[in-house]
Amino acid sequence: MRVALFVTCLADAMFPQVGRATVELLERLGHEVVFPEAQTCCGQMHINTGYQREAVKLVEHQVDTFAGFEAIVAPSGSCVGSIRHQHAAVARRAGRVALSHRAEELGERTYELSEFLVDVLGVTDVGAHYPHRVTYHPTCHSLRMLRVADRPLRLLRAVGGIDLVELPEADQCCGFGGTFALKNADTSAAMLSDKLRNVLSTGASVVSAGDSSCLMHMGGGLSRLSTGTEGGAGVRPVHLAEILAATA
Repeated sequence: MRVALFVTCLADAMFPQVGRATVELLERLGHEVVFPEAQTCCGQMHINTGYQREAVKLVEHQVDTFAGFEAIVAPSGSCVGSIRHQHAAVARRAGRVALSHRAEELGERTYELSEFLVDVLGVTDVGAHYPHRVTYHPTCHSLRMLRVADRPLRLLRAVGGIDLVELPEADQCCGFGGTFALKNADTSAAMLSDKLRNVLSTGASVVSAGDSSCLMHMGGGLSRLSTGTEGGAGVRPVHLAEILAATA
């Protein structure tokens, strides 16, 4: 299958290893991965902060950039959630009916990584090997908007050498929420504290998730803790794609 990678802003600017891992994984499974260089922000930040008119051009650009691909895959539940559940509505509100139809069709071909692997490719064992104690945080958009359910966990359970431990209160938000963490800093910090307490209770050396944004938030909190030997609490944030791409 010819697959287009939508790498997302955070991966492009701050976590390039997540994009590389996604490509390595899909190519290892026998698929051609194409990176449309014209891609930009999908507009989620604009939409979520009330700049919907400004987002229309980004929605149109997203549709134009990824036209013609059988499948578009992104290592991000939040960005895929925006493309699938917000883009068409933004275009309709702007009176761009034709664009809304195109955006809706694009949403049907755009997948978060775990749902693409399980639902489209029909695989759960991707041949990964990752000998570490790992706990998994299901991010809000993937859990509530995309409803990926246990797909990431099914993939992780099949990883060789992994010690996968359940995260208490896993369905609770980590407190990031994009600009929520800036506008409601005290509430965000309290939510993060609860999340990190649960992460640390597992004894895991790695906390994983399908969104770099949530991992960035948790990683920042972990780095400020004083215990452990690896800096911070001795727990590393690692994207799901990186674990699934690992073979040794």
